Amino acid sequence: MITLLGGIALLILGYFIYGRYIEKNFSIEPDRETPAEALQDGYDYVPMPKWKNGLIQLLNIAGTGPIFGPIMGALYGPVAYLWIILGNIFAGAVHDYMIGMISLRNNGAHLPELASRYLGKSTKHIVNIFSMLLLMLVGTVFVTTPANLIDNLTPSWLTVGIITSLIFVYYIISTILPIDKAMGKVFPIFGAILIISTVAIGGTLMVKNGSSIPNLTPNTLRNFHPEGLAIFPALFFTISCGALSGFHATQAPLVSRTSTDEREGRFTFYGMMVAEGIIAMIWAAAAMTLFDGQTLNEMINAGTASLVVNEVSIMLLGSVLGTIAIAGVIVLPISSGLSAFRSLRNIAADYLNINQDTIAKILAVTIPLYVVSFFLTQVDFNLLWRYFNWANQVTAVISLLVSTRYLYLKSKNYWVTFIPGVFILYAVLVYILSEPIGFNMGLVPLTYIVGAVLSLVILWVFWESGKKQKENLDSSSPLLNDELPIGTFSTN
Repeated sequence: MITLLGGIALLILGYFIYGRYIEKNFSIEPDRETPAEALQDGYDYVPMPKWKNGLIQLLNIAGTGPIFGPIMGALYGPVAYLWIILGNIFAGAVHDYMIGMISLRNNGAHLPELASRYLGKSTKHIVNIFSMLLLMLVGTVFVTTPANLIDNLTPSWLTVGIITSLIFVYYIISTILPIDKAMGKVFPIFGAILIISTVAIGGTLMVKNGSSIPNLTPNTLRNFHPEGLAIFPALFFTISCGALSGFHATQAPLVSRTSTDEREGRFTFYGMMVAEGIIAMIWAAAAMTLFDGQTLNEMINAGTASLVVNEVSIMLLGSVLGTIAIAGVIVLPISSGLSAFRSLRNIAADYLNINQDTIAKILAVTIPLYVVSFFLTQVDFNLLWRYFNWANQVTAVISLLVSTRYLYLKSKNYWVTFIPGVFILYAVLVYILSEPIGFNMGLVPLTYIVGAVLSLVILWVFWESGKKQKENLDSSSPLLNDELPIGTFSTN
């Protein structure tokens, strides 16, 4: 229990200490007009209070990631705690804060537009493809997981197919509503359910099983995975939400369009990622405590992590309160799935130059996306999850490189994003080279060597292009001064 409590304490300290440094390094401007104020349209650009923005951001980024991921990461043993704590403070929360604030400075632009502006126009198409692929996979995964959870609680006639269809109907209705109605009214309720259920699970776990919660010690600092899967790079893809997740870069711009003060950024972006890390710590601890590795592995293989969620909730809280806790888990993917499709619609509309100023135009972009996603729900979940994990961390690499370039051009400390960016770049290359979904080379020495060489090539191109870009800018450049004409996403 010491590691669990100590880890949560470190996450909170990280928010107050390292989060404050990241905020100072960014150099906020409290009096600067925000997109929510300058571009207010009553639909996507709507000023909302800090507490509501925070809850929306938390629910947008959470999904089942900080629950399913840590449950599967628990197979590796207490070493999973390390990635959640260190990854969250020094990578994930920094990643979320930087993209949220850079978007805030760029009219609430999404990642493809930010990549085009800071990495060059040629990157826009690549980032668009990855962003839309990721969001489609996220939306699909976050429809499948709540459908499975609800199926475990409902009569047999209410099949997974029917539940999936009902979730899509909810998404379609919510898509045509303004953000303050689609999210602002409902998400605070969802947030309350999430917080209460998380506190209940964590508190009951410590009261009932405190002495048996695994701790990180010299003896447990090793790989416990029952199938012998290597920690690197698999663990860093298994646990993404809660530690570092590129999906968050697609969600932060939604809230950057509703924020009214740059001082809110540390709470809304850095703080909500820390909150997600605490959720991840609790569920990882619960999975490690209540099940041995073999049993946990069998449960995951038999019914994805949703079966573990059901068992943990009922074992700790009983049938009534346990069902309420499961409901708290269900609202996560439903809320994140909704925000994923909303972001996907925005990115696709921007890319295709389709103004979202009428319901007909909104549905013209939205409906085809839902149709594709519905067919993807028929694909094996575990296969979808593996592709989602890789696309997710590739997006994190892009986001960290955009953040690094932003800080570099403004002569700020760019190492805070460059170091985690280099690490996860190497991880995604080794992953795709070694895994069956990629080149299937396996984890042999050649894989690590090829991954290192490719990383160096990519980083050399990134560094040289950055030097050239900075040399061509003068002190009055809009790119250096965050001056962007209202209503544009110019890359000049």
